[in-house]
Amino acid sequence: MNWDDIRVFLAVARAESLTGAARALKLDPGTVGRRIARLEDELGAALFAKSPQGYALTDRGARMRDHAAGAESALRAALDEGQGEEGLTGQVRIGAPDGCANFLLPRVCAAIAADNPALDIQVLSLPRVVNLSRREADMAITVSAPEAGRLTVQKITDYHLHLARHRDLPPGPDAPVVGYIPDMIFDRELDYLSELGTERVRLASNSVAVQLQMLRQGGALGIVHDFALPFAPELVRTDTDRVSLTRSFYLVRHAADRRSDRLNRLARALADGLRAEVARLEAMVQDT
Repeated sequence: MNWDDIRVFLAVARAESLTGAARALKLDPGTVGRRIARLEDELGAALFAKSPQGYALTDRGARMRDHAAGAESALRAALDEGQGEEGLTGQVRIGAPDGCANFLLPRVCAAIAADNPALDIQVLSLPRVVNLSRREADMAITVSAPEAGRLTVQKITDYHLHLARHRDLPPGPDAPVVGYIPDMIFDRELDYLSELGTERVRLASNSVAVQLQMLRQGGALGIVHDFALPFAPELVRTDTDRVSLTRSFYLVRHAADRRSDRLNRLARALADGLRAEVARLEAMVQDT
């Protein structure tokens, strides 16, 4: 058994398909399938249950995935040793909700990249929770702390949200509401409708950035991150005594990655940068 076959096995386990694994590995699906078949023959056991819906791990496959992922993390930690004061290298992928990805991470990641010219940073912005167990990302920023999985969770900072409107819209509670598509809210912390005392969203999107652009057109109210308001000078906070929300960002990582000095250093830089950026942008907010 060689490590390259284990690497292919982990890619299929995470993608749950040959096509997805092949894309990640930059191989053709046929080659990936043959490698999996060879590994199963060598072990004398089925690692996947194959169906038209994809490749699902068998019990033996799930046990092997856990051991293989641990070995992968140990190898990564060993390779990371020696990345000291000369700067971070390689590639890192950070998953984040789109509000954080659009309005906070660009400046934070640019600063980290400037300090580490050999480091490639990828930001994965998804309207759902990033799946770290499938290695969709190396670390993720979330708005609630996960309660399951082999993960480490660190609170980064609180942030604030308020009702906002176009500065030319007269104050009042009767304007249409902009918000999330109700059945696509992927985290309970994003369900703001009860705070507004309304059940109807006239203009909706699963993207915070799109919601902000809708509000910039005028004629509507919506809950907006304070840190996003400096990017929309037409908008001002309103009714702050009636609606004022506090939420938190968390940094979530694979538990095994705590052994990686490289990822520990990156996590510290990311958390410090996000705290500073939230504070900087929130200090710029204007009220009516």
